[in-house]
Amino acid sequence: MAGLTDGVRRPVDGAGRTDAGVHALGQVIAFTYTGRLTAPALEAGLNGLLPPDIAIRDVRPVRPEFQPRRAARYREYRYTVWNGPRSPLNERLALGVRNPLDVVAMDRAGQAFIGRHDFSAFGAVAGSKSPIRTVHAVRVRRRGSLVTIDVRADSFLRGMVRRIVAVLLEVGHGKMNEKEVREAIVARAPARNGASAPARGLCLRRVVLGRRTETDTTDGDD
Repeated sequence: MAGLTDGVRRPVDGAGRTDAGVHALGQVIAFTYTGRLTAPALEAGLNGLLPPDIAIRDVRPVRPEFQPRRAARYREYRYTVWNGPRSPLNERLALGVRNPLDVVAMDRAGQAFIGRHDFSAFGAVAGSKSPIRTVHAVRVRRRGSLVTIDVRADSFLRGMVRRIVAVLLEVGHGKMNEKEVREAIVARAPARNGASAPARGLCLRRVVLGRRTETDTTDGDD
């Protein structure tokens, strides 16, 4: 979704960072537009100019003070794993993993992340006000060879989702268990020496706007 403001000029402002190699399906951005086009006409015009791997949808006017990062109630990322024979088509947007994954164990271990924790072990804290984040849900599911890992939180430390995924993949391969995941969270040292899943499997699925109860709005994942 894109929001346009009238009057005060502002840079393009997003609800979260998606660095090189990470995808976004439901990013929310705000920008200044002082022209005369209606929102639908502006949307069509922008899409006509953008490269083929970027699209804008649902353009609407917002208040000048609107800030997507602060307005986001929570964000939801999905990491996709192709757990089957090599498939160049499927692995364009997914991590290819050949050895079978124990998805039940991964889902069980994922529940350790739910709640309000110090996530220093799973993300970069430099420049952040606090390493404490609230994770609302973690879900690991399989459909055939496709394994999805969904993580929903109020906000994320930089690299947090990819590091969570790296640890859950270790669980799926039988190299870690739920108890060790909980211990890694408490230890606060970089989990698995800071191991991080590759960027291409990660997608910002949606940003839900609404009233927030917390003041720390730092967010990002790469």
